[in-house]
Amino acid sequence: MPSERLNWDNLRVFMVVAELNSMKAASVRLGESPPTIGRKIDDLETELNVQLLNRSTRGVELTEAGKFVLNQAKAMAGAAKELKRQSNDKGQPAEGTITLATGDGLGPYWIAPRLPEFHRANPRIQIKMNVVEKAPDVGAGDADIAIQFTEPKQHDVIARRMGTLHYISFASREYLDEHGEPNSLFEYFRHRAILHQAYVHQIERWAPKMSELRKLVSFAFVTNSASAMIEVCKNGGGVAMLPSYIGTVEPSLVPLELPEVAPIQFWLTYTERVWRMPSGRIVIDWLKDMFEAEDAFWFTEHFVHPNRVDSLKPYLKGDASAGG
Repeated sequence: MPSERLNWDNLRVFMVVAELNSMKAASVRLGESPPTIGRKIDDLETELNVQLLNRSTRGVELTEAGKFVLNQAKAMAGAAKELKRQSNDKGQPAEGTITLATGDGLGPYWIAPRLPEFHRANPRIQIKMNVVEKAPDVGAGDADIAIQFTEPKQHDVIARRMGTLHYISFASREYLDEHGEPNSLFEYFRHRAILHQAYVHQIERWAPKMSELRKLVSFAFVTNSASAMIEVCKNGGGVAMLPSYIGTVEPSLVPLELPEVAPIQFWLTYTERVWRMPSGRIVIDWLKDMFEAEDAFWFTEHFVHPNRVDSLKPYLKGDASAGG
């Protein structure tokens, strides 16, 4: 028998698969594995007791029932969005100050550029961004909300895994023209290498043999500032290990054709108190939406090399003609 209660997450996945005509493309968009996508579609078909998709090597095609369910799902999503909009319009605009703690990469280079748009929609909410080196204790009030690289263990802290930073090697064209490009990570010893001080404490979570590399390489520049790393790198100072998204922020940096050095997960953390505050919930939802947006494919579990982005754009940008 079909279930009386539908799983909205399964419907959301179905809408993306239908839009892209491909489970593989949907897995890239949503940052979930193809088997997980397939399982959610199977669960939805079981819930509805109907076949929604015809599967083939070329991709997927909606059945007549699938077309009907897709239209209904879109109508449900639209109604929910309109209900939320009207509810917000009837209340007083949220106001207050929210303290957001982040590292010196995601905060300044990904979140800050999106703040003007946030403030146009929420002019009475002040965000105080604190750039910190260590994970704050949001339960103790160090910050209202934090983006951190360790999962908190406190029972009173809510944690949501937001994504993964994929560290790769960058250099300037000037540096590469003068010194050439390393063919592997273990040719780093021939180059001026640039390292963030925080990475030293993350070595055990990096790629295999990375700890050995750390012993072999004499880094030319070590700093606790991402902006200092980027400035030195783009001015020909050496090869830097930086998150893959940095290439969109600093297009003068050249991503090297080397394997990913490290995938590092990060979490969004806050307390029930902050979630219950109108201003706190707005900021939390804004951050969640930010890392689920189409341009946030850099932070999915699956590594996307900057040099391959153009070939993946049909999947990453929602081109419905993509198959697979």
